[in-house]
Amino acid sequence: MCGIVGVLGNHEAAPILVEALKRLEYRGYDSAGIATVNDGILDRRRAVGKLVNLSDLLVHEPLRGKSGIGHTRWATHGAPSILNAHPHQAGQVAVVHNGIIENFRDLREELATAGISFVTETDTETVALMTQRYMDEGLGPVDAARKTLSRLDGAFALAFLFQGEEDLIVAARKGSPLAIGHGQGEMFVGSDAIALAPLTDRITYLEEGDSAVLTRTSLEIRNADGELANRPVKRIRTDQARVDKGGHKHFMAKEIAEQPTVTGEAIDHYLSHDGKTITLPEPGLDFTKIDRLSMVACGTAYYACLTAKYWFEQLAGIPVDVDVASEFRYREPPIPARTVALFVSQSGETADTLAALRYCEGKADRIVSVVNVPESSIARESDLALPILAGTEIGVASTKAFTCQLSVLLMLALKAASDRDMIDPEQLADLLSAFRNLPAQLDAALEAEPQIAKVAHKLSEARDILFLGRGLMYPLALEGALKLKEISYIHAEAYASGELKHGPIALVDKHVPVVVLAPRDDLFDKTVSNMQEVMARNGKVLLITDSDGASEGGEGTWDIVRLPAVHPVLSPILYAIPAQLLAYHTAVAKGTDVDQPRNLAKSVTVE
Repeated sequence: MCGIVGVLGNHEAAPILVEALKRLEYRGYDSAGIATVNDGILDRRRAVGKLVNLSDLLVHEPLRGKSGIGHTRWATHGAPSILNAHPHQAGQVAVVHNGIIENFRDLREELATAGISFVTETDTETVALMTQRYMDEGLGPVDAARKTLSRLDGAFALAFLFQGEEDLIVAARKGSPLAIGHGQGEMFVGSDAIALAPLTDRITYLEEGDSAVLTRTSLEIRNADGELANRPVKRIRTDQARVDKGGHKHFMAKEIAEQPTVTGEAIDHYLSHDGKTITLPEPGLDFTKIDRLSMVACGTAYYACLTAKYWFEQLAGIPVDVDVASEFRYREPPIPARTVALFVSQSGETADTLAALRYCEGKADRIVSVVNVPESSIARESDLALPILAGTEIGVASTKAFTCQLSVLLMLALKAASDRDMIDPEQLADLLSAFRNLPAQLDAALEAEPQIAKVAHKLSEARDILFLGRGLMYPLALEGALKLKEISYIHAEAYASGELKHGPIALVDKHVPVVVLAPRDDLFDKTVSNMQEVMARNGKVLLITDSDGASEGGEGTWDIVRLPAVHPVLSPILYAIPAQLLAYHTAVAKGTDVDQPRNLAKSVTVE
């Protein structure tokens, strides 16, 4: 969601803040702003829309000063406007905020009763006004900020900057991530290490409930109980935080192209040196002691879980529940003994998923997470965190993180099957051999891109598109529809192929393309039957299959995309490629903002 940066530096802060905010654009935003302190004077600049608008404003109305905070806002309370943009300022204090202050209405009433007025529609303004109120009562900046923090309910990351204080930033986190960067006589604050990577490779991650007081030469962190806390300084690999497009037009295109490499790295990470067994990080997981899996995620990660449900149940014989994180904890599900709760999140900071994880603490036997950020909140609060090793993913629409999530989940399912003697060593060896060959098949699938681009150009004229799939292809159909609608803004829905005649077939006519994901597997004939029902009603079928499938079921289709043949268990990972390319090229044909689609954010850190 919103992005936060802060600088106590030795150089002009404004250009550093803007560059750091550019590295947080992937989170999604609708306005941006910075504030600095120069010669003791606090001032700010804000603009609606892209960061280039803020940059243009700073050319005409520059901000001096070597201390500052910056923000990219994804609107929650109050429409996108200059008035509602961050930083918010009240007298001597400016504040940037990621999250939601849930009790802000009560605080507003308290402030209004005291005769303090408001100029914005935001919850964040309350934080600035409360802090200024406490300073008016005689508290210093640090104590005023801390007293304000003690009054706040909700999820937030905050950074405070004060007039007359050119060597001070106060920062705090509760539910939203925040990192501190250590430089040479400089200190930095960022929503994540990506924002700080060009500035330093030494990072301290704040824990839940922490507050921090920064100067250029010191860092004091206190925990939720107000006690001094010693958080470690960790070195990050700055090459993993690169955000260049690598010669591609969009980050999404680059990340699609990276999938053969990153999935190969994820596969290798979980294989023994001889490639015959699956190894997990300590403390590992013994599936003979597990009777049930409860899987929880949001968005694309949820569809990865739906796919994994087939794998765990078919290969390992373990019953699996899959829940949307935003519904899970409010349903208050019973969690039986010998249940593992498994959470999937690219960022590891997804608010709903993190809340669901905390609901399971003390109830599930083990808490396992599949994450792309090993230092994230979800990873740190898990008994076992399994990295997907996708590298930094900038495009809001997840691509390489999805295929890496699938790869790690399949590894876990195969480990479960082996532990529970549901698969013999020879079968496992065959599957792992096919798995190791998957990156080459992903490369081959990418060769279909020119044809997919041509089909996508025709799809871009549609108002509605349906996706169909059976078995392992059903969750892939859901993911394909999600990808298409989130970046092209075309309405798309997905159905299990067998459900077509139970209502959705009423939507089929010559104007509604139907994308059918159907490798030549045991369910192929049934899928072809459903496809024939569509074509009998003048529906335009785009069949995505392999050569055998094209020969046996391709007659009469509108178009066919051919993929290499793949082991049936691996088909969801391979078939993710054309689903992603179809969405990408449809969006390009429509001219939409591929990497930063409207209304969306990469890391959803509010409920």
